[in-house]
Amino acid sequence: MTDRAALLRALEQGPAVLVTVSATRGSVPREPGAWLALGADWLLGSVGGGHLELQAIAAARELLQQGSASPLNGQIRRYALGPSLGQCCGGSAELQFHYLADAAAASRLPGLEPARVPVAIFGAGHVGQALVQALLPLPFSLRWIDSRDGLFPAGLPETVQAESSDPVQLAVPELAPGSLVLIMSFSHVEDFELVAACLQRQRERADLPFIGLIGSQTKWASFRQRLQARGFAPQELASVICPIGLPGIAGKQPAVIAASVAAQLLQFGSSVPGARAVPGR
Repeated sequence: MTDRAALLRALEQGPAVLVTVSATRGSVPREPGAWLALGADWLLGSVGGGHLELQAIAAARELLQQGSASPLNGQIRRYALGPSLGQCCGGSAELQFHYLADAAAASRLPGLEPARVPVAIFGAGHVGQALVQALLPLPFSLRWIDSRDGLFPAGLPETVQAESSDPVQLAVPELAPGSLVLIMSFSHVEDFELVAACLQRQRERADLPFIGLIGSQTKWASFRQRLQARGFAPQELASVICPIGLPGIAGKQPAVIAASVAAQLLQFGSSVPGARAVPGR
C-alpha cells in the first residue's frame, strides 16, 4: 500500500490533520514534501523526528480538536532547528497544517506521494523477488517482466506492474523514458538479447541512463565480444554496468544483492539527470 493509499484508508476512521514540510533552509532532517498525518488514535509518516516532530504533533492534535475553523488550518509555521528546539541541525523547516475532514479533502491535496524513478526489472527469480521487496518502500515505480508465466506473487502494490513477455526483449521499446534497467533473467540467452535491445534503444533514443546486468566480469567479457560483433561500438558498451551492486559488498545471497543494488539505484538515480522521476501512483 502506498503512503497516499494508507492515509485515505486511515481517514475512513474519522478526521485527521496533515502536516507537510513546505520549505527548508540549511541542514534539516527531512526534505520538502515529507509529511505526517495524525488521527484520533493513529499516526502515519514523519517530518523528521526529535523535538521538531513532537511540536508538530502537539500542534496537529490541537488542530484536530478545534476542527477546520481553527486559525492553524492552512497555516505555515517556521521552526528553527537550534538549541531552543533541542536540535542541533542548524537549519529551519516550514511546516504547513491542514485539517482533513475526510478522504475527499486529502485527495485534493497534491504531493502526498513522492516522485518515483521508473525501474525495469527483467527476471522474476530469487534475486528479482528479493530486489522488488527491497525497492518497494523506496521512491521507485517498478515494471517487473519475465518471459515465464506464474512467477509473480499475488497482491503486488500499485507501484509494481508485473507482466509476461515472450520473447522478453520485446518489452524494452515500451519502457518508460528514463528507466533504470536491471537484467537478471533465468537465461544467459535472454540476458544477452535484453542487453542488445537496451543498447539499440540507447542508440535510437538515449533515454535509458542505467543498464545493469547481473553476473561476473567473465560473463560481461563474453557478452561484450558478441555485442561488438553485432556492431555496437566500445563507447556504447561502456554504458552497461556489470556486475551490478555497490563495490565492496561481496555476498551472493539474494537479499544481499538486492540491498546492494537498491543502494546503487538510489545513488545513481539522485545524480543522473536522465533518470527522470514521475509522479507517484
